[in-house]
Amino acid sequence: MSVREAGRLGGNTVKRRYGSDFYAKIGQKGGKALSEERGPEFYSEIGKKGGHTVKERHGPEFYAAIGKKGGAAVRAKHGREYYSEIGKKGGKSPKRPRATE
Repeated sequence: MSVREAGRLGGNTVKRRYGSDFYAKIGQKGGKALSEERGPEFYSEIGKKGGHTVKERHGPEFYAAIGKKGGAAVRAKHGREYYSEIGKKGGKSPKRPRATE
């Protein structure tokens, strides 16, 4: 039996015994512990590293392409009038103050 097969069997046993929600709960528990241990700077740093990696792999044109794709999805879901609404809100001050650096 390979390590992969043993892991799958063990995972299926745990799933039968505790249910699928068990994995979500232990994931949240682990995420909370990591967050408390490392703080928000950790997430900022790994986010920047990930963004840099995406930029290196796909180039800056990638961001334009996914922006257009996202815009088309929003237009399909909410219609063209939605842009007018959010455009009006764009000029207002934010609900929470912006962080200054």
